[in-house]
Amino acid sequence: MQPSARPRHFSMLREFHLADFFTLGNAACGTAAVLLAMLYMASGSRTHFLWAAALAPAAFLFDVLDGRIARARHEHSALGRELDSLSDVISFGVAPAALGFAAGMQGGWDAGALIYFVCCGVSRLARFNVTAESMADDGGKVKYFEGTPIPTSVVLTGVLAFAAWQGRLGDALYGGTLVLGPWQLHPLAGLFVLSGSLMISKTLRIPKF
Repeated sequence: MQPSARPRHFSMLREFHLADFFTLGNAACGTAAVLLAMLYMASGSRTHFLWAAALAPAAFLFDVLDGRIARARHEHSALGRELDSLSDVISFGVAPAALGFAAGMQGGWDAGALIYFVCCGVSRLARFNVTAESMADDGGKVKYFEGTPIPTSVVLTGVLAFAAWQGRLGDALYGGTLVLGPWQLHPLAGLFVLSGSLMISKTLRIPKF
């Protein structure tokens, strides 16, 4: 009879560095923002919407801190890089899109714009991951970004938060509503298209500080 295997509770967590827990804080903020956006649609309470928007800068703070802690402690790892990208997809890709949908961008063209935005963010992060090592200096830091970093989507969240503060959600959303063919379009959704396009640009290079 073979001896039973030793329990390996939390074995994966033992492999995490300090910076990785801050990365998970980023993911937690993004997930909470999505849930609050859904709660807003169910309740109609602007408080839920504003809390969802407020979690974007909180996620951004966790994102900044995890990178600084990793560099300070020399704890770069492939696991940390993947955790960071997956967390960013949630907090700066899916969450802003969910907030845009909750704000009133629910027409067919709006949905296409939001999906395009998320797909651009995923593509941007995948490209960064496969090129990061070749672009990094001796200290492991990448000198510049190709295209805008996905956390710049906090600007979109800020616009939506301001709209909510002014009571300009739903039918009152900035720019009104257009009917193009079979679907509706809120012109404000163009900001998501612009943000996504800037993220996947290869000609736009932004220094990383």
